[in-house]
Amino acid sequence: MLPSRACIGGKKVRAVIVREWCEFGELELESSAPPPPLAADKVRISICAAGVSFATTLVVSGRYQRKPPLPFTPGTEVSGIINEVGSEVSRFQPGDRVVAALDWGGMAEEVVTPPATVYKVPTSIPHEQAIGLTNSYGTSYAALRWQHLLNVQAGNTLLVHGAAGGVGLAAVEIGKILGATVIATVGSEEKRDIVLARGADYAVNYREDSFRDAVLDLTQGRGADAIYDPVGGDVFKQSLRCIAPEGRLCPIGFAGGDIPQAPANILLVKNATVCGLNMGYYYGWSPDDVRSRYVDRLTAMIDELCDWYSQGQISLTTSHSFDLADFQAAMRVVLERRSIGRVALTMNTPEA
Repeated sequence: MLPSRACIGGKKVRAVIVREWCEFGELELESSAPPPPLAADKVRISICAAGVSFATTLVVSGRYQRKPPLPFTPGTEVSGIINEVGSEVSRFQPGDRVVAALDWGGMAEEVVTPPATVYKVPTSIPHEQAIGLTNSYGTSYAALRWQHLLNVQAGNTLLVHGAAGGVGLAAVEIGKILGATVIATVGSEEKRDIVLARGADYAVNYREDSFRDAVLDLTQGRGADAIYDPVGGDVFKQSLRCIAPEGRLCPIGFAGGDIPQAPANILLVKNATVCGLNMGYYYGWSPDDVRSRYVDRLTAMIDELCDWYSQGQISLTTSHSFDLADFQAAMRVVLERRSIGRVALTMNTPEA
């Protein structure tokens, strides 16, 4: 698998470059060297917006399970315009408006990447919002819709943790589209109001109340049929104590810091299932690069998400946007948990 690289044909661009493992706050904006010629099986994208996420800090410091080869540019989700395609690429052409899930390379003005995880998007979706399609909404869509995961059905009770974050808000909105009763957990009254406004049926401030007790009360003791967990730690443990018989719990990350262990006795007694989702597997972020196997499935997913946006059913919320030069300020918003939905970096690339 060839890595994505920050690049532009024949001139230098602004880019964040990681030259050695370090803390994110130590990084500076640089101009990248001219890249090698475009490979026949790649596309070149002029980036208009890139997403900022907590996971990027782990990648930069070398603490993520997948380590890019040094030097590299961080950032795995972008929206922009294709300005060049390799001779073997037939799905895209220059001028196509796209989003992409990258290996890395997003915090730059341009990137070269394989086309398997690049998807066309309509002009009706602003670039700062389109960045949420691949990671935030894509992850929530897969977790909630795919049959081998939560497979949420109309009438189910869905518990969404971290509901005011990027994946959380997406899960709330998609859960309502699927006909579920959505219980959301948040860390403040402000965020509680936001998730209720986005369609959650109930919202619990976990800093003030026990979400376990609240879920059992709201479901007359039965518990949640499906639980979406990007937090981990004690949230995971308490979730298993308010899961319904034959319920499913899907961990997608460990923003809380601790990686929990599932007590098998609770799974046995409840006939419950824990079904993890690493969305990066489908985007090629694994030793066995399988992205080419899932092009049709993921393209259909992005197309449906775009349709839902055009119908006003999902919001693709981006609460903060910063110029690429202010990438450190953007990350502080993420680390201080001040964002609602996504945080975007924007580049001075005109629309085609």
